[in-house]
Amino acid sequence: MSATMHSLLIVLICAGVTLALRAAPFAFFGGKDGVPPVIARLGKLLPPAIMAALVVYCLKGIPSGTVLDGAKQLLAGAVVVIVHLLRRNTLLSIAVGTAAYMLLIRI
Repeated sequence: MSATMHSLLIVLICAGVTLALRAAPFAFFGGKDGVPPVIARLGKLLPPAIMAALVVYCLKGIPSGTVLDGAKQLLAGAVVVIVHLLRRNTLLSIAVGTAAYMLLIRI
């Protein structure tokens, strides 16, 4: 099999899996009954839980040797929290927090 054919096959398989994953909720829950309460509850609880896990993962690597580097990470995290509490927009919070961190590490 040529490298081009191999790459094309990989792209097609990835596209098929993505399409199947995107269509699955409509196939399973598209009827008159709607979404089961358990799935609806998971849809509300999982995003904050995932974000909390990501925060813990990101902050676990704060260097203990240099206070300034750790302070920059914590300050950027505080910026994310403040922006999110003020605007309630996750994408904006992440973008502003990333920009704040990038600015802080350059100082």
